Amino acid sequence: MRYYVIAGEASGDLHGGNLIKALHKKDGQADVRCWGGDKMQAAGATLVKHYRDLAFMGFVEVIANLRTILRNIDLCKKDIIAYNPDVLILIDYPGFNLRIAEWAKQQGIKVVYYISPQVWAWKANRVKKIKRDVDKMLVILPFEVNYYRDKWNYDVSYVGHPLTEVVDNEIKNVPAEPVSDKPIIALLPGSRKQEIKVKLPIMLKMVERFLGYRFVVAQAPSQPESFYQEMIGDKDVLVVNNQTYNLLKQAKAALVTSGTATLETALFGVPEVVCYKGNAISFWLATKLVDVKYISLVNLIMDKEVIKELIQDDFNEDKLHEELKKVLEDESYITNMKADYKELWHKLGDYKTSELAADEVLTLLGQ
Repeated sequence: MRYYVIAGEASGDLHGGNLIKALHKKDGQADVRCWGGDKMQAAGATLVKHYRDLAFMGFVEVIANLRTILRNIDLCKKDIIAYNPDVLILIDYPGFNLRIAEWAKQQGIKVVYYISPQVWAWKANRVKKIKRDVDKMLVILPFEVNYYRDKWNYDVSYVGHPLTEVVDNEIKNVPAEPVSDKPIIALLPGSRKQEIKVKLPIMLKMVERFLGYRFVVAQAPSQPESFYQEMIGDKDVLVVNNQTYNLLKQAKAALVTSGTATLETALFGVPEVVCYKGNAISFWLATKLVDVKYISLVNLIMDKEVIKELIQDDFNEDKLHEELKKVLEDESYITNMKADYKELWHKLGDYKTSELAADEVLTLLGQ
C-alpha cells in the first residue's frame, strides 16, 4: 500500500514517525511519502518538505505568510496526484490539512485524520467539513469522543494519546545520561523561532534568581544552537540538542511553552509552569474566538488548573519567579501536582496508540 502522510510541526513529526513504523510493521509492502520532519524520514518515509518550512503561528503571522502557504498547498496537491496514494493520513495541522482533505475527497482519495483539530476550542463549524471530507477520524483526547458523538452525531475512534506509549518506553527502557551535577531547571521555549525569541529571554531572567540550579535549554530540532546562544549571552546556561526526554527525566522543575511539551513534562512527573506570550493582535483575536478555560493540555484534559499558566502580561519576571519558587520549594503544592499527574495517566489510559492507529488505517483500506 502507498501512504501519504502530512504533519506540520515537531509533535506531528514525532507521532507520524511512530505511526509510519507501525505501518511498516503491519504492511511489509508499505511505501510512505510525507511532509514532516526527521523522525518521519528516519521511520522510512520519503520526505517531500520539512515542517520547519511550514510552521506559522498566530493570525497575523499566517496572513503575512499567506502567499507561501498557498504555494505549499498547491505543491502538495500536485505531489499527491503524482504519487497516487491508497490513503492520505493527515496529522493535526488543521489550517493546511483540512484544505487538503477537502480537495482529496474530491479526487476520490481515502482520508484518515490522526489527532483531531481542536474544534472543541474554536471553529466548531469545521466539524461539518470533517464529516464531509474525512473517512476516519482518530482522536487522542478522551473527551473528544463524547464531543463528536453527542454534539455532532459523528463516530470517531479513540486510540489513546501517543505520548503515553512514547514516555512510558522512555522511562522504562532508556537510562538517563547525566546532564549536570546541580539540580536542573529545564527550559522548553517551543520549536518556532518567533515564539522562542519572545519566551526564552523572560525564562533566562530566572538564572540570576536561582543560583543553586543549572538551567538547561532544550534545543528544537529545527533551530541551530547559535540562535539560542545569541539570547543566552554570557549566562551560565547549557543548551542540549535532541535530549529533551533525557533532560525531563532529571529536571527538578521546568518552564514550558504551551502545547504538547506541557503534557510531555507532566507525564515525566516534572513540576512545571506554563509560559505563553504571543503577538498582541493575534492574542486579542484568540480571546474573541477561542472558547477554552485553559491553554495547556494538562489542564484541559484534567478540566482544572493542575499547573499554573502565565499568559501574555502575566508572563513576566516577577510572576515567573513566584511560580518557579512554588514548584521548587512548596512541598504541598508539589505533592498535589504530582497526584494530579497520576490521575492524568489514568484518564489517558494504557494504549499502544501507534499500532491502534495503523490498524484503523488498514481496516479502512480493507486489509
